[in-house]
Amino acid sequence: MPDVSVVVIVYNDADRLPTAVQSVLDQTLRDVEVVIVDDCSTDRSFDVAQRLAATHPGRVRAFQLPENSGAGGEPRNAGIQHTTGRYVMFLDSDDVLEVNACRNMLEAAEESGSDIVSGLCVRLHKDTRNQKRDEWYSWLYSTTRTLESVTELPDLFVWDTLSTNKCYRRDFLIEHNLRFPKGMFYEDLMFIADAYLAARRITLIPNQVYFWHVFEKAAVKSVTNRRHEMTNYAHRLEIHQRIDALLAERGLTEMKLAKDVKFLKHDLVLHLRDLPFRDESYRREFAELSRDYLAGIAPEAYERVQPIQAICAYLLQQGDWDNLIPAVDTLINRDKVSSPLAEHDGRIYWCGGHFDDAFGRDVLDVTDIGYHEKPVNQLFLRNQLTRYAESGQSVSLTGRITNPLGAIPPGATLKAELEFSARRRSLQSFRFPVQVVRHEGDAVHWEATADLTAKLRPLGIVDTIWDVRLRLDVDGVRTTTRLTVADTPLTGGLPVRPRLSRMVADHLRPHASARGHLAFGLVSEGRSAERVQELITRGVRGRPGTLAKSGYRKAKDLRRKVTSGDNKLRAYHEVFSRLPIKKRTVVFESHLGKQYSDSPRAIYEEMRRQGLDFEAIWSYAGSPKDFPKDVTLVKRWSLAYLKALAQAEFWVDNQSYPLKLSKRPETTYIQTWHGSALKNMGFDQPALKAQTRQQQAEQQASLDRFDRFLVRSEHDVHTLAKAFRLKERTLLRVGYPRNDALVRTRQREADLGRRERGALAAELGIPEDKTVLLYAPTFRKHGGRHGRFALPFDVERFADQFGDSFVLLVRSHYLNHVVLPPTVQGRVIDVSARHDVTPILELADGLITDYSSVMFDYALLDRPLVFFTYDYDEYVHEGRGTYFDLLEHAPGPVVRTEDEFHETIKSFESQALEYAQSRKEFVAKFGEYDRGDAARSIVDQFFAQWSR
Repeated sequence: MPDVSVVVIVYNDADRLPTAVQSVLDQTLRDVEVVIVDDCSTDRSFDVAQRLAATHPGRVRAFQLPENSGAGGEPRNAGIQHTTGRYVMFLDSDDVLEVNACRNMLEAAEESGSDIVSGLCVRLHKDTRNQKRDEWYSWLYSTTRTLESVTELPDLFVWDTLSTNKCYRRDFLIEHNLRFPKGMFYEDLMFIADAYLAARRITLIPNQVYFWHVFEKAAVKSVTNRRHEMTNYAHRLEIHQRIDALLAERGLTEMKLAKDVKFLKHDLVLHLRDLPFRDESYRREFAELSRDYLAGIAPEAYERVQPIQAICAYLLQQGDWDNLIPAVDTLINRDKVSSPLAEHDGRIYWCGGHFDDAFGRDVLDVTDIGYHEKPVNQLFLRNQLTRYAESGQSVSLTGRITNPLGAIPPGATLKAELEFSARRRSLQSFRFPVQVVRHEGDAVHWEATADLTAKLRPLGIVDTIWDVRLRLDVDGVRTTTRLTVADTPLTGGLPVRPRLSRMVADHLRPHASARGHLAFGLVSEGRSAERVQELITRGVRGRPGTLAKSGYRKAKDLRRKVTSGDNKLRAYHEVFSRLPIKKRTVVFESHLGKQYSDSPRAIYEEMRRQGLDFEAIWSYAGSPKDFPKDVTLVKRWSLAYLKALAQAEFWVDNQSYPLKLSKRPETTYIQTWHGSALKNMGFDQPALKAQTRQQQAEQQASLDRFDRFLVRSEHDVHTLAKAFRLKERTLLRVGYPRNDALVRTRQREADLGRRERGALAAELGIPEDKTVLLYAPTFRKHGGRHGRFALPFDVERFADQFGDSFVLLVRSHYLNHVVLPPTVQGRVIDVSARHDVTPILELADGLITDYSSVMFDYALLDRPLVFFTYDYDEYVHEGRGTYFDLLEHAPGPVVRTEDEFHETIKSFESQALEYAQSRKEFVAKFGEYDRGDAARSIVDQFFAQWSR
């Protein structure tokens, strides 16, 4: 009896069958048999199968079904009956097994006693140049583990629905009569669902076991590449309905919910992507099939998927095609705004028309995405191509650009141009003016005619695909759009004259790209086209072409290697660090290059104020906007950045330059740091204490680069300096340069006997009679993929209750961001994007915070503070811990709930006197060295000799 029987199914695949079978015969586990089942092929497949059986008697057997079953289920069922091994695996004729697959799976099965062993499947895209590979839900296979029930890991049931990357105990299959559905696509889903639920034990192994070969350009498409066929979708829904019934029968509601989420995120999305290109009858049938099934999806599932996935599912169920087709455009192009949006009762919705449906309102509410807060240059707008026409050598295009919530105002000056660019980078592009651009309510209408034949001159061969973009200027601000084709017919083709002769190609033919955008392909339609293409193909694939491509790839590889992280480090240490130090050069950086702010800014501006002669270099991450114009800007981690650091006489920053960069002895590193510590820092953190000696040594080496470390109190000495293991000679007890402005503001107010608001209040549109509160929380890790911070109180309720008297400024941590609903406009203002917090602190009449170090800075102004610590127990006791008890030392009221927070705001005016002594003691303890002259002290000590 063999250890493992591998059932290989085949239909009209005679050429690839031998490779699949050989992958079984080559297994390092020798006691393996092959059972080939031919689904009544019309080619030579069964003849090949019989020859393989004759060549390998006793190891290969071949069988044929009397009639074609139409899918892969029935051949596998027949194969199970013919197997004799203790374990069974399945293999398709166009795929292969990894050479150790049978051995690894058998050993895992024998050791664990599992009914099913599952390993990692790898998809190989055989049509791509380098056979692109992706691992099938690899997170499930990060380590070996055994489940007593699939309910322990619902993701396995939901996501890994393949039958082929698994090894089954044969007695288990027979005992539970496990069979594939006959004559149905997606037969794997039903079979594996039955098997998972029946298995008494399942083992997962991290080994690669199965290589799934993907042939997207094949003449006969696989089931997964024939989603446009309605039968395909009907079978998928039927299988899902059967699995739902199975789960309901067993009362597995959580598994059903997980499966519903997967359907909305994956299965439905696969078919929705094709909808814009299908005709009306297809869409009607698709909607009819979908409607009943979507009605059975748990409402909670909509909350667990991306907003656009839920929106598309809801609009499909409602049959709202006018809004669904644009939504699918956003589904395909995730950042695109394809709807004009609608504002209703202070919330932003994807579209109108469903406000009477409470569930619909929840699904369509996109307020938290923040579309309404973005300026037009940050919006990727849908540009629907409404007309395509060719005339002679020209193409005429007409379209409509979505204008969400009037982001493009009616009176704006509009200009536009079309850009045709070769898809390959660094190749040429051609621009054409747009003759008509006009505002039309919730859209911008445009018309253009481009003489492509006369003006677009491709090279040929290397630039065969051309993309089209429309660049729209709105009052001088530019946004770029792509032309969405949808159901606009594209016909014909325009003559073109490539620079490498018309034998290469003679026409530009329009088509929709994979993402649905207008593109043109170079084609040859002449009588000699076929022969020319054959010659070109030979040249490209022959020795000259191979050498050219090899040189190009080597150049690309070299560029990639040179700019890789490891090679940048080598360049820094082995090249740039051998260059001479540039005297009077200072590299400044604030918050990892994200801002022009904080103490590095204060020191830089003091150096400018004193008129010193030096070269200032500022690093930036992201946009260089709002950085000084009279400095050299270098992008963080660029080669220019590394060269600047290697040659600088001084480094000045408030957090850390890249940890792996060694500092030269001739360079002085002034670390200003970014705030006194409430929460444990450095080696006082449990996570750092748990590191290996080597990891701790590497961390310490990065801290030992500091030549000077600024402190603002002895609290900093006992906390930060101790946690970073800094030597006493490193410490500078001068205070924080960023706080000089706050100390001076406090002194000026004391001298004048009144507050001065300054220019920022007018810039933000804050009335004189409003009290300004600032809410500035600390960093939260649970801010989602994009760091969005959910406010711990109902901001609309706050605005309604206090908006007549107060304006609330919100400043999130620089690694988080917030989204405010439009209803609070003018009463609640997001100031997170402003680089420097100091002017905001000066403006605020009171601070609301939690555990942020901003409390230490703001206390210098001697104004009221409120501590909204809604998650105190979790933060203090379950996090990394704190140096002192905030409840005991807070110089203002500490509240836990929204109602307590509101009560505190009501008594805001009385807090100035009530907590005056507490604030004084707090400043004495945590800000004793903040005297208003820190920047001048630093400049005098280190840079005064640079006077002109």
